[in-house]
Amino acid sequence: MNDLDDFRAALRQPPGEPFAEPDLAKIMADGTRIRRRRRALTTTAGIAAAAVVVLVFVFAVQLRQPAPAPVAQPPAPPTPSAPASASSPPAQPPIGDVVGTGIQTQAGEIVFFARAVDEPQQLPDIHFGLVAGFRSGTSLQAVLATNEVRGSDRSFGFHATDGGELISDQLIPVFGYFAGPVARITTTVHGKTVEASLTKWTADPNVVFFWFDPVAVPDSASLTPLIAYDANGQRLTK
Repeated sequence: MNDLDDFRAALRQPPGEPFAEPDLAKIMADGTRIRRRRRALTTTAGIAAAAVVVLVFVFAVQLRQPAPAPVAQPPAPPTPSAPASASSPPAQPPIGDVVGTGIQTQAGEIVFFARAVDEPQQLPDIHFGLVAGFRSGTSLQAVLATNEVRGSDRSFGFHATDGGELISDQLIPVFGYFAGPVARITTTVHGKTVEASLTKWTADPNVVFFWFDPVAVPDSASLTPLIAYDANGQRLTK
């Protein structure tokens, strides 16, 4: 028997230990939770692309059918249009006040606000998430939503940290929230200490929204671990 025969014989041998069957339900559930944590609210383009595919498919099918002979039809009476509220349900309102950052863009001021998360089966202790958006006059546009996927949304510490990237051609600051008696939050960028802006959430003063100046913190990759301090200057986090 030569080396090739030995190799073929080895391939035919069963494995010493059987492989465990993958838990597909758990894998799919974990993947769903990961995808749910962060949502860039830009689904319009995806829906439009899907509509184009459907239209092209229908048109291609119609090309294969013989064209019917034209038949004169009386004009159909106009269909009354439905009110805007019937076809476009109102967006979910913010919980508490909308927090302005003072950062002005072409789309309006960058703002942050909380919005309800209602998924009692998968996220029983997560009741809200944080949203970044633009405010122009009375118009409020949400562009990025993020929330926790484990434990409680009000457990002590940092939560839902995100941002630091271009969305809708605008740079969204690095932002998040802290649950606890925090008075100061810092990070280090290229060896320089940078402080975050803080605002207490009006729906729960134990929750503090924070964000960094995008000029000082251009992206999340440049951050060192965040550090929180209380009013006495004592560190709350390691």
